[in-house]
Amino acid sequence: MSAQITLRCPAKINVVLRVLAREADGYHGLETIFCRVALADELVVDRTGSGITLLVEGADLGPVEENLAWRAADAVLAATGRPFGVAMRLTKRIPAGAGLGGGSSDAAAALLAVNQLANNAVPRSELFNIASRLGADVPFFLMEAPQALAWGHGQRMLRLPALPDRPLLLVLPEIAVATAEAYRWVDELLASRGARGAVALDLDLLTNWSDLARLGGNDFESVVFGRHPEVKAAFEALAQTRPLLCRMSGSGSGLFGVYRSEADRDEAMAMLGSKHGRLVATGLG
Repeated sequence: MSAQITLRCPAKINVVLRVLAREADGYHGLETIFCRVALADELVVDRTGSGITLLVEGADLGPVEENLAWRAADAVLAATGRPFGVAMRLTKRIPAGAGLGGGSSDAAAALLAVNQLANNAVPRSELFNIASRLGADVPFFLMEAPQALAWGHGQRMLRLPALPDRPLLLVLPEIAVATAEAYRWVDELLASRGARGAVALDLDLLTNWSDLARLGGNDFESVVFGRHPEVKAAFEALAQTRPLLCRMSGSGSGLFGVYRSEADRDEAMAMLGSKHGRLVATGLG
């Protein structure tokens, strides 16, 4: 059995994201379509005698014990009786606070890697339970699906076939949006707007970009745009580049556009320049 495991930790985009009312347990219900993106962090996990260490390169994410990858590793080790420890090296390429799920993806990779080092002692069903406790996006990354329809707290998912591969452009404004704060803004909006209406989803509409573009957007967009005009300006500039679809991902502030061809994406990059933040050319992951 290998004593070292290296895993990619891909980013995600939310092609559609509806936030429902806060439930009795304090969490919000969600309806979303996740899609994996090629931009990825990298996690290297070595088996050691005991304990957990985490070295993060490329970003300052605060105390390691609060890092989702550290917490994921700790949960698996606890479930297996801590027969060994792990040393983890995390290379960050996915920006924090951009709604691209980097921390959640790192956590899912840590769950998989540490469990593999434990000879898969934790059943997959229990790994999903751990993932759902760590965060709403973590089960999707643990699922290792190209695309999924998720609801509830993100723990209920339907695996979907991969969308047609198209070039993507990420626009990353120089601002981080705290997820908890974004949910508070949405709560204020829901209180004034009232209950959401029902939406019928035809699975045939979830297999091509044009139909997805007509399904609706991201409920976080209006509240984030209202408080961060620079994110709104970046979105409006991105929409002017003629993408098949453009959205803000998650609770922001990262934006994405999907294009028909690499030539169209390259033209969009030239049009946007560096005015609205860092641009990342990528694709589906």
